[in-house]
Amino acid sequence: MSEFIVSARKYRPATFRSVVGQKHITSTLQNAIERGQLAHAYLFCGPRGVGKTTCARIFAKAINCLHPHGAEACNECESCRSFNEGRSLNIHELDAASNNSVEDIRTLIEQVRIIPQVGRYSVFIIDEVHMLSAAAFNAFLKTLEEPPAHAIFILATTEKHKIIPTILSRCQIYDFNRIRVEDAVDYLRYIASQEGITSDEESLNLIAQKADGGMRDALSMFDKAVSFCGTSLDYRHVAQTLNVLDYDIYFGITDRLLAGNYVEALVAFDEVLSKGFSGQTFMAGLNRHMRDLLMAKRPETLRLIEMTGTLLERYRAQAEACEVGFLFGAISILTELDAKIRQSSNQRLLVELGLMKISGLGQKKNEGLTSSAEYPLPELTPRPAVPATAPQGAPAPPATPRPAAPTATPPTAGPAAPTTAEAAKAPAAPAAEAASPAAPTQEPTAAQTAAPATELSAAATGPATGAATGVATGTTATGTARRTATARRPLVSGTSLSAMIAAAGAPESDPAEAEKAVTAAPVIDPASAEKLEAARDRILQLIRERRPRFVAAFELMTVRGNTLSVSVPTTELRDEILRSRTAMLTRIARLAGIEGALELEVIVNEQVRATRPIRLEDRVKYLTEKNPLVAELRKALDLEVE
Repeated sequence: MSEFIVSARKYRPATFRSVVGQKHITSTLQNAIERGQLAHAYLFCGPRGVGKTTCARIFAKAINCLHPHGAEACNECESCRSFNEGRSLNIHELDAASNNSVEDIRTLIEQVRIIPQVGRYSVFIIDEVHMLSAAAFNAFLKTLEEPPAHAIFILATTEKHKIIPTILSRCQIYDFNRIRVEDAVDYLRYIASQEGITSDEESLNLIAQKADGGMRDALSMFDKAVSFCGTSLDYRHVAQTLNVLDYDIYFGITDRLLAGNYVEALVAFDEVLSKGFSGQTFMAGLNRHMRDLLMAKRPETLRLIEMTGTLLERYRAQAEACEVGFLFGAISILTELDAKIRQSSNQRLLVELGLMKISGLGQKKNEGLTSSAEYPLPELTPRPAVPATAPQGAPAPPATPRPAAPTATPPTAGPAAPTTAEAAKAPAAPAAEAASPAAPTQEPTAAQTAAPATELSAAATGPATGAATGVATGTTATGTARRTATARRPLVSGTSLSAMIAAAGAPESDPAEAEKAVTAAPVIDPASAEKLEAARDRILQLIRERRPRFVAAFELMTVRGNTLSVSVPTTELRDEILRSRTAMLTRIARLAGIEGALELEVIVNEQVRATRPIRLEDRVKYLTEKNPLVAELRKALDLEVE
């Protein structure tokens, strides 16, 4: 069995002519050799795998050749043979990643003084030079600026910005470009022909795209694909091997979006997810596909697509079926989603929403081809807000609305029957607002009773939630539009827990009984204050477990009857507490054994932050409880809280 050599080593360029995609570099170096204008220090910088070290070796070999052919080495003299066999004493390669100390640079300086035995120059190639320490750079400055006449330094790096300016000023800088897709495809085609491998254009193009400008990466992927496919590279097998989404998926989804068929587009996206790809990867690829289609619309921008052969023709054909407005809209939607998807907790839903929006653009474009009734899309623009007509304190689920007689007193919404406000074509006179939160609704005026029978007006009020919360529950119906009020669960501060449970399973009651139930005062446990004080420690423990952000506020809470009063430094924290009050008060009532209503008073006091700042020890303790690895990190780094 013959020894296998990877393509990146086997087909490494040995002459300037065989270097791929760096014509501006090789031409300059060749002219410098032919004219004898050699600098003492060069800096080759650029991305990985673009030919920096390769060009350095070819350059070092050419300037030491005893019988050069122009700017190319002859490969026949003793200097060339020793270089090809790896025994040359004139060319030294140093890896700065592992030799980055001052002592290593001093050893290098001592080697510089040695005169070459064969050839004219001693060439020192220092790879990954940005890895040198600051002291090593400073020790290297004088030698790099004024080396012996026989010494030439070639520095190579992928991160030029990490090299100190004093080093940069002493070198001729050559910036290497990313390998274009066309150049990579041509070189891969040449290697495939040398190895007796048949390949299609799409396979080579996919490998070149995946390599992202690195020829070494492209050759490594080529070897991997050959190991899987054998002597024949198939596009689908190559895509499966490289774990990338093939172009057929994007072409197919684009066709469905153009037709407004969001159903099949979502099914295709589900198939993509089933293959293990993330929604972000799919969306980024689709966005790039839409961009390439936009570039394919005009001959002037066609060259901006890094595609070749039949794949380029497919882009051109699909671009003809797409309008510029559709492509602009799709790119705008996908770009907007790309900024949100990283912070999204549900990436799938976000991508699906984007596909439906783009499908809506396709429906507008192809109204004559696809009926919107076949694939109806929901309205994506927000509707204007409608004022609430339902009372805040109705505990029962929504029931079937019943219209009220125009001459009778409008019924008041109770726990089991919410109020329904309806309006006819003619405008109705507005109802009077409730005088107080707990007062019954007012009687209709004479003008209202004289209105047509089709006109209805009602005013509903709910129980008060307490002055501390500042939430009003009474609302009025205007009668200008047809609206149905939906009953919602009451706040804990308005109704006891037992009343809520009883109301949930109770049958629909009479309107008069419902009115009495609404206007009745909430049940209050006379021993609420004593029970709350007795359960203070358990309440604080509950807050620490459920709402850690509220601990500082509840540690200083005061109790007045059935009212809990807390102080917070900001209005944002107050609003956050009020949003969670129902759940908190329910748990507190259950924990303290209170059979009645509880109220919560949240006061904004900016002095709270100054009187009780959060200590550093408390922060460290909280982080350690959340993640025990913090304690191990402190122990490993020997960190103490000051």
